[in-house]
Amino acid sequence: MTIRPGAPWGSEVPRPDGLVTVGSDRSLAAALACADGPPIAVGSGDLARTFGVSSQEQRAVDRATVIEFPIDLLQVRLGDAGEPVLACAHVIVRSPWTRGHWFRGPILAVMNAEFFGDWDVAPRGHPNDGRAEVVAVDESMSVRHRLAARRRMHNGTHLPHPQVVTRSIRSGNWNFAHPLEVIVDGHRLGRAADLTVEVLPDAAIVYA
Repeated sequence: MTIRPGAPWGSEVPRPDGLVTVGSDRSLAAALACADGPPIAVGSGDLARTFGVSSQEQRAVDRATVIEFPIDLLQVRLGDAGEPVLACAHVIVRSPWTRGHWFRGPILAVMNAEFFGDWDVAPRGHPNDGRAEVVAVDESMSVRHRLAARRRMHNGTHLPHPQVVTRSIRSGNWNFAHPLEVIVDGHRLGRAADLTVEVLPDAAIVYA
């Protein structure tokens, strides 16, 4: 069951046998995609930061007890070709370098984690509420305003903004005028003009 607003999240449990610690969001999503794999702990990455893991002492490496977190996952599909890909932290869509990168064109962030690198992109998001937080930058936003928003994202004060639309979704489909770069959990997945993301509630258990 996904978390209710205001309810505590995570519970202390004995360290599971065979617990494996991974060091990135991409590694975590890959490990969770294996249905018969070992229990997984996350030691770093944007989802780990959302859990509050920020130092070696907090990581589930040698402790007798760990914190068990139920989480949602994101199922990502580019167009209608190929198998969908699982994401645990975020899906980022932006222009390729030849079309302006972060500084031109639309930007889309579908967030399961709160953070993307140094940026607090979705301060109201939660990885186990059955929804993803969408932050969409209008392609008309000027370079000056984009730079200002990037500075404010370090402490999550970039919202509200008239050229940034935010909403919560359980699933979403986006169509773009040109193929854009799609980055899943920090890994470049490819380019697409059509993107579908579906939230998979309570899809996995992660330890920290």
